[in-house]
Amino acid sequence: MTPRAGMLIAAGALVAGTVTVLPAAPAGAGEPAPRPIPGLTWTECATKAYPRLQCATLKVPLNHDDPAGRKITLALTRVPHTARTFQGPLLVNPGGPGGSGRGMAGYVAASLPPKVAAEYDVIGFDPRGVGKSEPALDCKPGHFAPVRADSVPTGAAAERTAVDRAQSFARACGEKYADVLPYIDTVSTARDLDAIRRAVGAPRINYLGYSYGTYLGAVYARLYPDRVRRMALDSVVNPHGVWYEDNIAQDYAFDDRHKDFMAWVARQNAVYGLGTDPAAVEAAWYRMRDALRTTPAGGKVGPAELEDTFLPGGYYNGYWPRLASAFAAYVNDGDPEPLKEAYERYGEADAAADNGYSVYTSVQCRDAGWPRDWNVWRKDSWDVHAKAPFSTWNNAWYNAPCAFWPVESLTPPDLTNDQLPPVLVFQATDDAATPYEGGVALHRLMRGSSLVVEEGGGNHGVTLGGNDCLDEHLAAYLATGRVPRGEGDTEVDAICAALPDPEPEPVTAAAPAPPEKSGKRAGAVRAERAGIALHGLLGHVR
Repeated sequence: MTPRAGMLIAAGALVAGTVTVLPAAPAGAGEPAPRPIPGLTWTECATKAYPRLQCATLKVPLNHDDPAGRKITLALTRVPHTARTFQGPLLVNPGGPGGSGRGMAGYVAASLPPKVAAEYDVIGFDPRGVGKSEPALDCKPGHFAPVRADSVPTGAAAERTAVDRAQSFARACGEKYADVLPYIDTVSTARDLDAIRRAVGAPRINYLGYSYGTYLGAVYARLYPDRVRRMALDSVVNPHGVWYEDNIAQDYAFDDRHKDFMAWVARQNAVYGLGTDPAAVEAAWYRMRDALRTTPAGGKVGPAELEDTFLPGGYYNGYWPRLASAFAAYVNDGDPEPLKEAYERYGEADAAADNGYSVYTSVQCRDAGWPRDWNVWRKDSWDVHAKAPFSTWNNAWYNAPCAFWPVESLTPPDLTNDQLPPVLVFQATDDAATPYEGGVALHRLMRGSSLVVEEGGGNHGVTLGGNDCLDEHLAAYLATGRVPRGEGDTEVDAICAALPDPEPEPVTAAAPAPPEKSGKRAGAVRAERAGIALHGLLGHVR
């Protein structure tokens, strides 16, 4: 799902004040200073965590091929550089599509080594249609309100009802945003990136993108290769599967990752009491799912909501202890309350989620062709479900509006690119949301790029999330532009070990024990805090 509203920058936390800033220094050694142009008007919008944060808005054409036509507004944030050496703007994107990026500027600036961050204007933004940008899409508020029907169809009538629901969402988008939907797509957003570049007066951009943000960055690089200075791409969308095939690959990968979680729970039997056999633990999870069909937990968590609740565990294993506690409380004690609380924390859709989903569907349905014959979806979903039942049908319904989308689909660009400076690609081997093959595929398409692999890692979004080895590669690249290079014929240029799996939490505990202040436990606590903060910003858009 999309980032929760509470994780975004709260309007009530903004501090008043304005300043109009023009580019003040060259974009890097040996580069000409940006040509002075009317600058953005930045307002001070500090938060307690990010006291130097600034905000601005930028008007861009709805249709970039009609620059004199209707304008829309992008919402931006920035942490300005402080060092004498200025390396230009570092644009950051958390993925999605549909993820708000305004919270990313402060986080990235605070998470990079201070010396590196001080040399960049770190800029976050809400892409077109998202969050504080205008117009912000919300096709059908409450589309994910509980309790929904079981995502796995129990017969022809149930399937017809679910198809009608997907058609209704697509129809609502077309009725509310007929004039906007043709321009909610990745190419248009990439052209917005270039409008931001021009507005800040930079000849080239630096870029850090996660998840869908890797695809956005790659499309920008294809359109404007001469305007890329440095580009780091973390957890890479497979460019060969945009978007129908990529979603099928996710179904298998999330099922595998769910099995990893079940195996972890089995190893923690002393805490959770669900057995030592991973297959038996998984069977207990599916029995819980079956029971929720007739009696939703807390009146809110049926089978579909259970999948929504546990899917974030496939993105980030830091959620495993709390999810396992809720699982164990339900199975062992018959207590549905922790499951309801877990749903409200990880799976429940709020207004920000409704907005994010509206943009998600608008971008993915417009970006590339989807089967328009529902029989294709049915066959593929049942075939995959037979091997990977955890979230296949849930994911199918999440994307099903694309079968009925009211706007014709575009043809994805070929991302082959041999005109770029070295690009740095990060990929975990067991990432479920963007499986490993995507990182390798884009690495091959971007000639001269370097691939840094988190060996054994299953999280989605791995830099600035607590892994010092990965973060050192990112910081060195942003500081110097240098990338690691592997030896021989290997495609992998550097390998970092994955962080250890989390420690279990007691099923019932008044308060967690205070962390140890030194040694391995202190390092684990720091990594855990970084991971939770990062994944709160990245959200769980599929």
